[in-house]
Amino acid sequence: MKFYTLVEAVDRMNFHGSHRKPFFFAIDYEMTKALVLCNEELCTPEVLYDIDGKRNYTLTECTSSPGVTIVKKIPVDYTRYREAFEFVQRNVRDGNSYLVNLTFPTRVEIDCSLRDLFFRGWARFKLWIDDLCTVFSPERFVRIEKGTISTYPMKGTIDATITNAETMILCDEKEAAEHATVVDLLRNDLSMVAKDVRVVRYRYVERLHTNQKDLLQVSSHISGILNYEYHRKIGTILTTLLPAGSICGAPKRKTIEIIQQAEQQPRGFYTGVFGYFDGENLDSAVMIRYFEYSNGQYYFRSGGGITVYSDGEREYQELIDKVYVPLP
Repeated sequence: MKFYTLVEAVDRMNFHGSHRKPFFFAIDYEMTKALVLCNEELCTPEVLYDIDGKRNYTLTECTSSPGVTIVKKIPVDYTRYREAFEFVQRNVRDGNSYLVNLTFPTRVEIDCSLRDLFFRGWARFKLWIDDLCTVFSPERFVRIEKGTISTYPMKGTIDATITNAETMILCDEKEAAEHATVVDLLRNDLSMVAKDVRVVRYRYVERLHTNQKDLLQVSSHISGILNYEYHRKIGTILTTLLPAGSICGAPKRKTIEIIQQAEQQPRGFYTGVFGYFDGENLDSAVMIRYFEYSNGQYYFRSGGGITVYSDGEREYQELIDKVYVPLP
């Protein structure tokens, strides 16, 4: 399995796009490392993916016994989280950012390998990279279909069992402000590569099933029209939009600096993107709901958007609540 630099990956994607050849790609958050697989490479035993039904494995490989999966969660110490949270909020109050996505790894004990985990869980977008990660992402990054590019930011999560949960999440001032900021950011991002950009649907609610409880997630739909020769620049279009606005914040460049100072560690492929181009259309996802293997331990990475309205204890609990395996 060969990883490419961003420049190499963009060149490969543009080349395959111009020849209408299918390829799979994965790009890390820092945009320093990428996978681009095409032709016979799509059947590599080192990468498994399911991108809204487009997969490089058979369903007969999936296990029918999910087991316990997550045995224990050991989250980041609250004191460390609070330190980072307060640093972020100072920057928000000072006007350096309007929204910062703050994330941390939670050490987990699981009862299977990352590969087995891939087959046990379900998500619209799934990925396993050998010796690296398993991803169960509910969040589409961009979809390109017949020249229309669309993105679907997800911001706002609540326990579905709470009384009037949907009303609560839609009326929450903090969540509404966070969602509006991300929608505005991604609308501007799409404007860099497309014309006639518009918000098609604003703040709709979807239910997510987990092995612990159901969650409600708030999303929006934004779209624009690409140049008719977009295939020739498919890699350039994708990387112009990176990193995904929903997992950093606004304004993007300064917020990325704040994230680096607050988290004090690289994210790697966590909150990067992966996807598949079929020769005509493209679909992709943000690499969240992310399990990784590092230094002999398993970790789940999660976080949330911090605004001036955010409460540290509530955000810390949301980080922990997001540590789950979605059920089939």
